[in-house]
Amino acid sequence: MIFIREINELSHKLLDRIYRQSRHHQVRTRAQALILLNQGTTIKEIQKFFSISYKTVYNWISRWETEGMVGLYNKPGRGRKSTFNNDQKEQIAPWVESDPKPLKKVSQKIQETWNLNPSKKTIKRVLKSMKMSWHGMRRGVGGKPPKQEYEDKKEQLKELK
Repeated sequence: MIFIREINELSHKLLDRIYRQSRHHQVRTRAQALILLNQGTTIKEIQKFFSISYKTVYNWISRWETEGMVGLYNKPGRGRKSTFNNDQKEQIAPWVESDPKPLKKVSQKIQETWNLNPSKKTIKRVLKSMKMSWHGMRRGVGGKPPKQEYEDKKEQLKELK
C-alpha cells in the first residue's frame, strides 16, 4: 500500500490552481489525482476514475514525493525524435530550391547521401518547419481568357508575323 505524505496548505492551494488553470491536460490530471489522494481517496478509486494502471499512480506519487511541483510536468525529450538533424535540414533546402517540382529527386538525394528513406510528407514537413512552402505544379491551363482579350492578342500576333 502506498502512502502519500500530508500535503501542506500552500502546496494544496498551488495544486488546486494548477488543476484548474494549467494548459497541459496531463498536468491537470496529475494535480487532481494528488488532491484526491490527499483527501483520502484510495488508489483503486483513482485507477477507476482516471482509467489508469496502479503503476501510473505509483509513478505520479513517487515523482511528487521526490521532485515536488516539477514532478507534475513531463520531462523534455519525450515523443518521436526528428528524422533529420539541423545540418541535414539546412542541406535539404538548397536541393529543393534547385529542383522544386519533383520531391522524388530530393528524396533520392537524401537516400544516396544519408541512407535515409523519407516520404514526401516528411520532406514537406521539414520545408514547412523552415518556413518554406512547396506546391505541386498545375497540370493544365487555368481556364479560358476573356473573349475580347483573346481576339486582341490574336490580332497582335498576326501583326507581328
